[in-house]
Amino acid sequence: MTISRNPLDLFWFIPVSGDGTYLGTTEGHRPADIGYLRQIAQAADRLGFGGVLIPTGRGCDDPWVTAAALAPATERLRFLVALRPGVASPTYAARQAAALDRISGGRFLVNVVTGGNPGELAGDGIFLGHDERYAHTAEFLSVYRRVLAGEVVDFEGRHIRVKGAALGFPPVQKPWPPIWFGGSSDPALDVAAEHVDVYLTWGEPPAEVAEKLDAVRRRAARHGRTVRFGLRIHLIVRETEADAWAAADRLISRLPDEAVAAAQRKFAEESDSVGQKRMSQLHGGRRDSLVIAPNLWAGIGLVRGGAGTALVGDPATVAARLREYQDIGIETVIASGYPHLEEAYTVAELLFPHLGIRAGGAPVHETQVGEFGISGTGIRVAAAS
Repeated sequence: MTISRNPLDLFWFIPVSGDGTYLGTTEGHRPADIGYLRQIAQAADRLGFGGVLIPTGRGCDDPWVTAAALAPATERLRFLVALRPGVASPTYAARQAAALDRISGGRFLVNVVTGGNPGELAGDGIFLGHDERYAHTAEFLSVYRRVLAGEVVDFEGRHIRVKGAALGFPPVQKPWPPIWFGGSSDPALDVAAEHVDVYLTWGEPPAEVAEKLDAVRRRAARHGRTVRFGLRIHLIVRETEADAWAAADRLISRLPDEAVAAAQRKFAEESDSVGQKRMSQLHGGRRDSLVIAPNLWAGIGLVRGGAGTALVGDPATVAARLREYQDIGIETVIASGYPHLEEAYTVAELLFPHLGIRAGGAPVHETQVGEFGISGTGIRVAAAS
């Protein structure tokens, strides 16, 4: 197999709100207990995924505590941990970030999530309108970055004021653990351009993603900066196209129409997120409009908020679609699949070879002759043939 581009950096997902085999039902549900989450993290670590995303929100167990529990159980895995500005001061968040970076040996990353549900945010004591939340995020990151870089910071803004803010225990990564961030509105793009290292987008059709990435590039250039890019998407990969599409249909086969209608109504009424509106508009809540681009399926977004699309297909096809995103600037793909433990193995075994990703795991050892290859190991058979 000829690999013509650099390997993508492929991350996986830690489902701190729970997991399961079918969307929209408790059938096959798996609670987000630490034992199960540890299984997923260790599988991702052994298989060769570059990192994992741990989300935040009212329906999620705490991502920072979860990351602190999982880091010692893994060796190479990086942890992209969600942080919501407004629930803690930037100085306190910097201390936590530095501690996690040291505990993990420099494997900590932060995903700044401004938030798009005013009702949920009010429960955390955040009572700002949409644009003001991004203004607050900009001030938060202004202090957070400088403190992690070792400065003593005096700052007085509209939302944040600190005097003599400093960090006694520095992070491993310099000048700070990389800052990730997503958002589709103009104020969000402004924050990305000025303050973050990696801009993260949900899986819209490639042409629409390209427009957003170009908008961030133009704005970043005005600040003399460059920004890297990541993609958050689900993957449904099987040995054949037919099997992959059957798996996609199976995922929503227990999903009642009432649940779809309720979820779409909730997104429309409770969220002021531009990104969520873009996700919902891709399918309009209709089951007959779920294929929105070649191999790009929006069925997950019928009931799941946030990232609602999946690439569906055989390994060569899904790899080709991911390369289309890479061609417009995506360097890291944060993927997931239901259930996350089994799908981590499926993605690694089927897709990694087509992306040029070197699998991790234990070294090859002898097996019973004939069990996994004529000579006892498939690798030896391949090398000899």
